Amino acid sequence: MSALTVRQVRFRYLTLYGLRWLPTGLTIPVMILLMQERGLTLSQIGLVSTAQGLVVLALELPTGGLADALGSRVVLVTAWAVSLLSLGLFAVADSFALFFLVWALQGVYRALDSGPLDSWYVESTLAADRDADYEPGLGFAGTVAGLTIAAGALLSGGLIAFGPVGPVSALTVPVLVAAALQAVALVVLLVLLVETGPARGGRALRASVVAAPRMVGQAVGLLRRSRVLLALVSVELFWGFGMVTFESLLPIRLADVVGDPERAAALLGPANSAAWLVSAAGAAATPLLLRWLGAAPAAGLLRILQGVTVLGMGLLAGPAGVLVAYLACYAVHGASNPLHLGLLHRQVDGPYRTSVISLNSMMGQPGFALGAVLLTALADRSGVGPAMVVGAVALAVAAPLYLPAWWAGRRAAPATPAGAGPATGPAGPGPGPGAEPAGAAAGTGPAGGVPPGGAAASAEPHRAAP
Repeated sequence: MSALTVRQVRFRYLTLYGLRWLPTGLTIPVMILLMQERGLTLSQIGLVSTAQGLVVLALELPTGGLADALGSRVVLVTAWAVSLLSLGLFAVADSFALFFLVWALQGVYRALDSGPLDSWYVESTLAADRDADYEPGLGFAGTVAGLTIAAGALLSGGLIAFGPVGPVSALTVPVLVAAALQAVALVVLLVLLVETGPARGGRALRASVVAAPRMVGQAVGLLRRSRVLLALVSVELFWGFGMVTFESLLPIRLADVVGDPERAAALLGPANSAAWLVSAAGAAATPLLLRWLGAAPAAGLLRILQGVTVLGMGLLAGPAGVLVAYLACYAVHGASNPLHLGLLHRQVDGPYRTSVISLNSMMGQPGFALGAVLLTALADRSGVGPAMVVGAVALAVAAPLYLPAWWAGRRAAPATPAGAGPATGPAGPGPGPGAEPAGAAAGTGPAGGVPPGGAAASAEPHRAAP
């Protein structure tokens, strides 16, 4: 086969990127309600959903060198095959143990899938033209992910509204369609993804596994020496905890308000699509926030505002009030991600950057796991509304953790020479990087593009959906 051109590489990358996120969009509106339909209590749903986060937490760094060792194609085929297995199991699971296995398999998938496709794109682009710009393609990937998740969520809502198909419940139909699309994606992956160079073999894999503890140790050492970094990374714990409200509890809350789980799921399809749009609008407003307030003050204010929106989701009456608060929550979420990531990038440089960003992302996992257990247990005992109030408080109380970055920026500002331009410290008006979906670069905190259901400052479009 002849070598690929830059344009062909980008086309294949964006095609595969869209196929990677389309099944996720289909499962977002139904995942919680389907488990509830199959007999799980809210507490059990919270427990099984922790499996994904804990598996990702355990495997994220040790699997980081798999693509170098075995090749992107092998790792991605394995990851997407695991995803197909988990979706098939999700369609028939009817017990706590089986759902726990579904989420654990999703954790394996997410850990393997994080990075290889983006690495293949960059390496293949440079192999075609050493002077080619690959950044635009990475940016387009975020747009493609958003559009395909929105389309998947919209399709899911339509399938649910169409009703059951024979013995298959309306909530199960989108999962079966997602599994079929995942199978198609796997075939397309085998056709389109062509390795551009030889894998480095077992030595690279062993080096990656051995280096993981050292990478974590170096990153932790930086946190010990920097109050600013420690505070920023700590935000992830509260952010991950609070994300349970709009990722896991919102469908239950909407079902309570509407009085019918299937009608609630049908409403969630279009709502999730709209959430992606308002999340993108929020991200687009980041430059204005930087000019008006500075990065750290804006990020702290948005933590409080997101808590207020979650409070609205828990207390407002009627489906319209709940969904308006939900969309406002994602507008704030979209604006928060670039600000938080920008602050992190300004505090670390050199070889430690990736380790710190990965550690920031990983901190959201235990926060989300703890929230999934505690908030769902509270929802079982006292109702979804009170659980959402607790989650809202957790989101808002993280705001003071941006103060050290603000103080550091204020101290750095007077040191800027006259005529040297605006300060680039944490509180300065420099541009913040945009959030990108999971797998782009090194993983980042609460969603991604935690756009709907998204990954705590992470770039992952949806942390929880299988």
